[in-house]
Order: sequence, then structure tokens, then C-alpha cells
Amino acid sequence: MNNTPDSPKLPFRAPSARVTAALAAAMLAIGVAVGAAIGPAPTPSQAAPTLPLLIASLARGAAARAAEARAAAAQPPASTPEATPRRKRRKRRHNSEASSATSTEAETTTPATTTPTSTTPTSAPKASTLPPITHVWLIELAGTSFATATAQPTAAPYIDTQAIPAGTLVSGWSALDGGAFANETALLASTPPQLLDTIVQPPCPEGTAGAACATEAGALSAADAFLKETVPTITSTADFRESGLIVVTFASIGSATATGLPADATTATLTTQPPAGVLLISPFAAVGTHSSATFKPTSPKQNLEKLLRR
Repeated sequence: MNNTPDSPKLPFRAPSARVTAALAAAMLAIGVAVGAAIGPAPTPSQAAPTLPLLIASLARGAAARAAEARAAAAQPPASTPEATPRRKRRKRRHNSEASSATSTEAETTTPATTTPTSTTPTSAPKASTLPPITHVWLIELAGTSFATATAQPTAAPYIDTQAIPAGTLVSGWSALDGGAFANETALLASTPPQLLDTIVQPPCPEGTAGAACATEAGALSAADAFLKETVPTITSTADFRESGLIVVTFASIGSATATGLPADATTATLTTQPPAGVLLISPFAAVGTHSSATFKPTSPKQNLEKLLRR
């Protein structure tokens, strides 16, 4: 037994175009020779002159087939039929996983929709913004205005340093506005009993005793002393702390002799010019505030809600 390994098989090579043409011509010549030997020569044909062209055409066809064979041998081997379906199955599985992930993400990000239930809105009753004031004190001082009092702090130290910082000063209101506001507040702000006390500063004494308060500075000093004595008396009461308001303004105050009234009687005239200003002192009023609000006689409730709080 011969143990010599078999020599490797060489790949088949197609013959060249020249070899193919030579072989075809040789085979044709042999055929012609054999035909001549066997029988009589054929009748001359008109195609005899085209024999070289036929040989050339056969040679070109053989060369083309040889080139196609070489090109096919040079191409890589085609994939097996099993590989293609396997790749397609992976792709479908990938697409299925992607579709599943997309649907999961859509379910996560899409908010759940619920059918809104139609409910009939019920309007709650509007809470009252009026402060619960039932007791009002209207104090009428002898003099001209708060502007005059603040311009002379030495003559009215209590008004300048204690009374005004304790409440809200509405400098544009007249004495008549202050009186109307005090009356309307007692009527509108709360439930009965609604009380309005008017406190009028006594006029200057007649004769020598009243000479000191006849001047402007003396009148301011008398008004300042009267207010300093009156306000603490009111603010110490439970009525004021729970539901009270003090309205302070200036008026023209006359004695009984000057007005022809009975003895010990006094009169107080509230005027509109010049604006005397009105000071509001209350647990419901802002402290140390200057307001530019205008008085609305046709709607005092708006002033009450704006200047006082619950």
C-alpha cells in the first residue's frame, strides 16, 4: 500500500481564446477531410467564402464563455440557505422587542384619562369684610385741622407723637366727612346695638380765664390736653377693645353766650373748608398710617372696608 499523500488537485482552468480557436479550426479541417474521403465533393456553395468569418465567430463565443467561467471562479462562495432565514428571524425578534419596548414606554408616559364627573358648583356665601364695630365715639376738637396741629408740635405734643401714630389719618376728609363716616359705621358695620357717642371739647372760658386759649397756639394746647385725657378713657373699655372706633376731627365750638343757647350749653359746627382731616383709632384700623382715600357719601361701606379690617 502506497502511503504517499495524494497531491493536491489543481483548480480547472479554461483554455485561452487562441487555443479554443485553433482547436475549432482543426476539428473543422478534420471534418472536411473525412467528408472528402468518404464521398464526392459537395456542390460549391455561396457560403464557402464565409468560412473564415464563422471560425472567428466561434472563437469569440468560446472566449466569452471562458471569461464568464473565470469571473464565476473568482467570486466568494454564496451563503448557505440556512444562514439567511436565521438572520431574518433575529431581525424579527429584534423588531418584536423594539415594538414591546415602545409600547411599554407609551404606556408609562401616557397619562391615564378619566372621565370627568359633572358636578354642579355650589357658590359659598361670601364672607363679610366689614369689621364688627358696634360702638363709635366721635370726638370734635376746637381748632382748624390736623395739618395745623402737626405744624406746631410744641403746642400739640400728644396729637403729634401719640394720637396720630396710634391710628390712621385721612388728611383729605373734612369734618363733615368724619361725622358722616362715624354715623354710617355705627349703622353698617355690625348687628345691634349700634351706638354713636359724640364728645365735644368744651369751649374756651369767657373773660380772663379764656384768654390763653383764644390764640391759635392756645387753642391747640387746649385741644391736645382734652384729647390726651379723653382717648385713654375710651380705649380702656371692653366695648372699644371688642368692637370700638374713635373718630377724631376739628370743629368750630361756641359757648352759650356766643350762640344764645341756654346756660352751660355748647355748640359744635362741622365744616368742609378747609379739610380738617379725620383720625381713626380702633383695634381694626392700621397703626401709624396716612391714607389718601376720598370719602364716598353714597357708598360709605366701601370706605369702611378699605380703611378698617376684620
